[in-house]
Amino acid sequence: MSCGEEPHETDCSEVLDHLYEFLDREMPDSDCTKFEVHFEECSPCLEKYGLEQAVKKLVKRCCGQDDVPTDLRAKVMGRIDMIRSGQAVPEHDVAAEG
Repeated sequence: MSCGEEPHETDCSEVLDHLYEFLDREMPDSDCTKFEVHFEECSPCLEKYGLEQAVKKLVKRCCGQDDVPTDLRAKVMGRIDMIRSGQAVPEHDVAAEG
């Protein structure tokens, strides 16, 4: 996918698929650099990035003060680790376990 303008070294679909990883700095620095270059070249992706960044800041400001129970955080992190490692994830809801 492209924005309709000139082709980019990093495809728009790759940037949009991994936008939250970029926002959260959960990707290697080399990939972050590729995305930054892409945003310099592609105004539609830069606009989407700006919108998602604004939403993330708003959520943090409005919800960032709530303390997450330690056991819930551990369960959620355990589930994320299972998904990342490719393990089967139980069907039941993490929040229902408490």
